[in-house]
Amino acid sequence: MTDTAASGSRARPSTRQKRTDILKAAIEIFGNKGYTNGTLADIAEQVGMTHAGVLHHFGSKQNLLLEVIAYRDEADVEELDDKHIPGGADLFLHLVRTAFENARRPGIVQVYTVLSSESVTDGHPGRDYFEHRYTTLRRDVADAFRIICTAEGVTDDAAIELAAASILGVMDGLQLQWLLLPGTIGLGEASEFAIRAIVNAVLHPGPDLPHASDLGATSAAC
Repeated sequence: MTDTAASGSRARPSTRQKRTDILKAAIEIFGNKGYTNGTLADIAEQVGMTHAGVLHHFGSKQNLLLEVIAYRDEADVEELDDKHIPGGADLFLHLVRTAFENARRPGIVQVYTVLSSESVTDGHPGRDYFEHRYTTLRRDVADAFRIICTAEGVTDDAAIELAAASILGVMDGLQLQWLLLPGTIGLGEASEFAIRAIVNAVLHPGPDLPHASDLGATSAAC
């Protein structure tokens, strides 16, 4: 939690509401324009404040960005009793529920997709956050796999690591398709299908497909 978030949690109700209004405006502006092109003046205008007023609540544009990301993370776990993602098989159910919930909050999905993509650029203030997020989530998903794999007698650790990265990749990729082509896919349904397919591929692997090197050799022979 940033210093501004800590002070915000102790603020008067009216101040907390104003901070929430600014965060929601920032989600819209950063989602539509990105962090670099979205300005504090844009956000201030959205909530009927001055540039200085936004700075009063958040201190800097970078602090506001980090608070937007934290606000998005809190939305993911707000319905959970301990405000933390579960482990084991429940984690996969949580990911599916999150995908269905995201289909009802396109603004949150858009700002996450834009900011995570921008974070690969040099000097982006969200880079450390997204690096840490993916590292942590891959570990949590891999740990959940190990719990259910132990119960099933599966010990393919390499497949577990690949599956953990694949689940995160497919969820983010589906969000991008859903934002670009609204109405063409059901975000929750497609995410559930992909997660089930990946989990089943680890627990009940089918026949091996040819490796890329084998396909190359076959093409050369032809």
